[in-house]
Amino acid sequence: MLNAKEFRVQAHQVVDWIADYLEEVEKYPVKSKVKPREIYDKLPGQAPETGEAIDAIFQDFQDIILPGITHWQSPNFFAYFPANSSYPSVLAEMLTAALGAQSMIWETSPAAAELEERVLGWLKKMTGLPDNFEGVIQDGASTATLATIITAREKSSGYKVNESGFSRSEDFRVYCSTETHSSIEKAVKIAGIGKQNLVKIDVDEKLSLKADSLVRAIEEDIGRGKKPLCVVASLGTTSTTAIDPLNKIAAICSKYKTWLHVDAAFAGTALVLPEYRWMIEGIGQADSLVFNPHKWMFTNFDCSAYFVKDKEALIRTFEILPEYLKTKTRGKVNDYRDWGIPLGRRFRALKLWFVIRNFGIKGIQEKIRLHIALAKELEQQIAKHDNFEIMAPVTFNTVCFRFMPELENDTEKINSINEKILYRLNESGEMYLTHTKIAGKYTLRLAIGQTNVAKRHVDRAWQLIRKTALEVS
Repeated sequence: MLNAKEFRVQAHQVVDWIADYLEEVEKYPVKSKVKPREIYDKLPGQAPETGEAIDAIFQDFQDIILPGITHWQSPNFFAYFPANSSYPSVLAEMLTAALGAQSMIWETSPAAAELEERVLGWLKKMTGLPDNFEGVIQDGASTATLATIITAREKSSGYKVNESGFSRSEDFRVYCSTETHSSIEKAVKIAGIGKQNLVKIDVDEKLSLKADSLVRAIEEDIGRGKKPLCVVASLGTTSTTAIDPLNKIAAICSKYKTWLHVDAAFAGTALVLPEYRWMIEGIGQADSLVFNPHKWMFTNFDCSAYFVKDKEALIRTFEILPEYLKTKTRGKVNDYRDWGIPLGRRFRALKLWFVIRNFGIKGIQEKIRLHIALAKELEQQIAKHDNFEIMAPVTFNTVCFRFMPELENDTEKINSINEKILYRLNESGEMYLTHTKIAGKYTLRLAIGQTNVAKRHVDRAWQLIRKTALEVS
């Protein structure tokens, strides 16, 4: 086992490796090229009886583990949404690991609780959220959404479901658009409301939820004795970054007294730009909002900012007080284990604090504006090309498009060609992007948001896409 002296030596070597890796990450194949079970089969079938040297372990990390890593920090990573990191975030994560604090209540690390409260206050002001929102860091938007659905359930039932379980009288309904993230469906299932009680509302030509269709669905449900519980509005859907009309949805939720949750998991970071605050017109009537600094705010996974208007409802839903957790400070401080599902909590606020202080608000804004500008430029290039078409509005940094071969009108054949383009690009190791389907049309999806992405990376990606499309067709 390592002692302090050996730890110093090994830690310096690891930090040097990390610095080299982050400087040279774009030289690696972006997407891992290993076959299924290849990594597994290289690992011993049982743990070692005696301890092994860190040098040997680290060598195996480089020889066995690294080839099986998809390099999310590569500026040639354009898939999904980014899971960004940055130098200050890595430094803070190292400190978090060293401290090893279990930050479940104020008593177990006062600084963790108070820094979290302060940093979430910073985020609230940075993004233009209402003063009466209170924030807490969750591990991800899926957890935050589940917390929302359960809190809405409890508040609507007078906290009776937590106490005695479901009766036959609830019959709750939850509403979202057909484009909303799958975490909504998962939350509805876990919360006991049932998948069949998730009502998916049609979208318009911009892939935004239709407010009039929402009203009809709610009124039909009320007429059948159902209870509208919650509406989820998306600010930046996963497939296309579509924006739901929050102001209209807020008015509807106010009229029918339903909880309004705003899912801005990715695009919420854009609220640091004053020119994007139009997205949250009507936010004063929302009950909760979530966005992930671990996606587009250069803070490594996991760090999800969850804001609620009625923190007492949230706490009442999740609080539980066994004797061993009773303290004399309860009620005077934030015990964040009562603000969500898990009891155990990592000291996530530290890395967010490091990032915001090191970048500054202006530094974060500059990066976000650059990514949006690069996406707009790529959109223009694609739109000008005779054999490519833009498939969805480019509101942020995500461009949805497809290749259109000449004299080919068969949707299935066009879908197949675009799928081949995607797989060939990803197998090349030179870039990584993903796909979605829009009205049954296979769509290539390129998200420009990695921390250190530059114009040359996007230009190179567009060159590779054109070259590969020509080869495939």
